[in-house]
Amino acid sequence: MNFSVNLSGQNAIVTGAGEGVGKAIALTLAAAGANVCVNDINPDRAAKVRDEIVSMGRDSLEWTADASNKFQMASMIEACRDQFGKLHILINAAGVSRPSTFLKLDDYDWRRIIEVNLTGVFYCTQLVGRVMADEGGGVIVNIASVFGHTLSLTQHAAYTASKAGVIGLTREVARELAPLQVRVNAICPAQIADTEGTTAVPSNPQERIGTPEEVAAVALFLVSDGASFITGQAIHVDGGLSMV
Repeated sequence: MNFSVNLSGQNAIVTGAGEGVGKAIALTLAAAGANVCVNDINPDRAAKVRDEIVSMGRDSLEWTADASNKFQMASMIEACRDQFGKLHILINAAGVSRPSTFLKLDDYDWRRIIEVNLTGVFYCTQLVGRVMADEGGGVIVNIASVFGHTLSLTQHAAYTASKAGVIGLTREVARELAPLQVRVNAICPAQIADTEGTTAVPSNPQERIGTPEEVAAVALFLVSDGASFITGQAIHVDGGLSMV
C-alpha cells in the first residue's frame, strides 16, 4: 500500500479473520494502529492471527465462534468491550460457500450459507450498531461480492443470493444509522486468491488474480476519516470483471 492511515486508539472486530480476506483486513487494521478482536470458527487460525497482531504491539483478543450464532456473537462483543472499551470498527468478513447446481442444492447447504453469509451479518451489525449508536458513532464494512451484485456465479445460487442480501442490507442499514454517525459500506470482491470465484485463468481486464491485501486496502480506506462522506455503497474490487 502506498497510503497510510492512523487508527491508533481505535478498536475493531473482524469476523472470519482466520484466513483469506478477513485475515488480511485484521492484520492491515492492526498495522495501522488498531486493536483487533479476531473471530474465526477455527481456534488455531484465530490464535495465529492474534499472535501476529500482538507481535505488532497491539492488543488483540481471539474469539472462536460461529458468526451465525447470535448468542456467541453477543458474548464476543461484550468480551471486546471489557478488554478494549469503546468499539469503533466492525468488519463482517465471515463467509462460506459450497458449489451445487440449483436443482440439486441441498436444504442444509442453502440454510448454512444464508445463515453465515447474511444472517450473521445481520446479527453482528445490529448488535454492534446498537453499541456504536450509544457511543457516538463508528464504521461497519461488510464483505459482499460482485457475484450477487452485477454478476452471477455458476452453481452458487445460495452464495449469490446471500451476497445480494448483504448489499441490500448494507444500503438500508446505512440509511437508518447515518443520523447516528455510523457509516456502513460493502466491498464486493471477485477473483481474489484463495476465495470463492477465483479462476486459474483470470477473465478480468487486468488479467490477473487479486490479493486479499488489495481488498484489505479498500477496507482500510473505508474505515478511515478519508471516507467520512461515504456510506451505503457497494465498492467493487475485481480487476474490472464487472465491466466484462
